[in-house]
Amino acid sequence: MIENIPNVTLGIIAVSRDCFVRSLSENRRSVVVKACGKKGVSIFEVKTTVENEADAVKAVEEAKKAGCNALVVFLGNFGPETPETLIARFFDGPVMYAAAAEETGKDLVNGRGDAYCGMLNCSYNLGLRGLKAVIPEYPVGSGKEIAGMIEEFIPVARAIIGLKGLKIITFGPRPQDFFACNAPIKGLYDLGVEIEENSELDLLVSFRGHKDDKRIAEVAKDMEKELGKGGQYPDLLPRLAQFEITLLDWAEEHKGARKYAAFADKCWPAFPTEFGFVPCYVNSRLASRGIPVSCEVDIYGALSEYIGACVSVDAVTLLDINNSVPDDIFENDIKPKYKKYGGKDVFMGFHCGNTPLCKLKKEKNTALKFQLIQNRTIEKGKKPDVTRGTLEGDIAPGDITFYRLHGGPDGSLQSYIAQGEVLPVATHSFGGIGVFAIPEMGRFYRHVLVAKHYPHHGAVAFGKFGKPLFTVFDYLGVPDIAFNRPAGMLYPTENPFK
Repeated sequence: MIENIPNVTLGIIAVSRDCFVRSLSENRRSVVVKACGKKGVSIFEVKTTVENEADAVKAVEEAKKAGCNALVVFLGNFGPETPETLIARFFDGPVMYAAAAEETGKDLVNGRGDAYCGMLNCSYNLGLRGLKAVIPEYPVGSGKEIAGMIEEFIPVARAIIGLKGLKIITFGPRPQDFFACNAPIKGLYDLGVEIEENSELDLLVSFRGHKDDKRIAEVAKDMEKELGKGGQYPDLLPRLAQFEITLLDWAEEHKGARKYAAFADKCWPAFPTEFGFVPCYVNSRLASRGIPVSCEVDIYGALSEYIGACVSVDAVTLLDINNSVPDDIFENDIKPKYKKYGGKDVFMGFHCGNTPLCKLKKEKNTALKFQLIQNRTIEKGKKPDVTRGTLEGDIAPGDITFYRLHGGPDGSLQSYIAQGEVLPVATHSFGGIGVFAIPEMGRFYRHVLVAKHYPHHGAVAFGKFGKPLFTVFDYLGVPDIAFNRPAGMLYPTENPFK
């Protein structure tokens, strides 16, 4: 995973207004660095303190020379408005601004820094210059508190850096009647993401060119080891291994000036008959290594997955917001144990078999299987052959964040974030699937997903990552960041008389 997700190398620059005591800012900077060390957060202490524009240039160069790709600008006192904000212009990477709180009432003459005041003018000057920066929820604090802000900044910085170096590679076009996977690509360029669109035939030619690749046996052996008893189609593994190698080689050969790659691939209806399998299991393996492969040429799905992988440094998946939970399952398996959820708070998230094995329950029915729906249409329900290749099982219980960054029909960006959990409830179904519970999901479904014309695909990060995702989307300038509003907080489209 590390190879396709950036490592964040942090630097901290202290700034000081020349009419304040400079050493106050420098001493407070050292306290922040020590507090970061106690948290296990590595941060390079830039020794140049910024009081003027020349200092700003020098400090940024010092940070760059140290290999920093993300910066914290620390207002140890009021700070010089112009030089401190120009740091964000001079530095080619994400920048966070934070300010020092006063330590004691015993030293409010020479020991008073007024950074609480300075942060206001800093924000104003950033706005005047049209400069982007990350400003924490409450950006003023002690050294320990600012170290906590810096710790929260790291996943945000990782996502911002990753997007700047990302190329999304597609093999399409999208399947017929899947307008939900429509992708007006201008939004990608607005975000700084590059895209390479290819034909499904290009992928087929490359796949055939890997027929006798010497690496196939080794990759197939690794698949066999990973699947264990769930590897019920050993004859299929060489074909799947050949495809995995094809995708990885394509990424390496086509990244160009970019450092990172994600895929949005067509996977039906022609894929099984021409390739001889369905690609779901391979997609799951790449996702577990930080290389998302979205289904059905869902470009914004791949983008969303990649952001989640950067934020969580973990495997992610893409699921259909698929079906309601039957009343008998709710009454028997959910209601008695999870009283905080009503019937409209739960649903099943599903996809054919692209969720990584590490995110599925370790059960007997978790295995390499076949795509039931395509088997019905392509193989007429007979013994599966070309429709084999899904990784199926119930998704493991635990906290999740369901989210999506999406390009609407007019090209504008919009997003949603909803935290919840996967319940330890049997689905009694097929595919990679789980019972999801999100507070007030029924209202969220109607007044965000339906009202704002979202597609059926949503990205899933395994854990509670709403806070960093919101910060990333806000930094990217996404004008609409929706969330599952609590009871009593109406949506603009919600009928107050219902």
